[in-house]
Amino acid sequence: MKVKSLVFLTALMIILPLGLMANRTSVEVKAPSSAEAGETITVKIDVSHRGNTARHHTDWVYLKIDGEEVKRWEYSRSDLPEDQNFTVEYVFEIEKTVELEAKGNCNLHGSTGEDKKTISVD
Repeated sequence: MKVKSLVFLTALMIILPLGLMANRTSVEVKAPSSAEAGETITVKIDVSHRGNTARHHTDWVYLKIDGEEVKRWEYSRSDLPEDQNFTVEYVFEIEKTVELEAKGNCNLHGSTGEDKKTISVD
């Protein structure tokens, strides 16, 4: 019985830190806070995920404008992001005040959640 308990505790000591080191994909939306109607806007999404390997990587990032998905970047074992910290861009012409929402996902651990930004049209 003592041997089983010792094996169980040893396994816990190995497994628990791995869960604590789990890394979720996070994003930050960078865009102007205001613009003129008809202006061309470049939205930059900074993506961060510790380590992008064939086994453990960011598998997608999306951008929504006013709740509608306008762009999705997809990655796979054979098409990994260029680095663990990278930026994707989306260009559009703004006509009215909009809310941007971006989110990224780790294929093993998920996401830290979405990041939102509003661009007001003057």
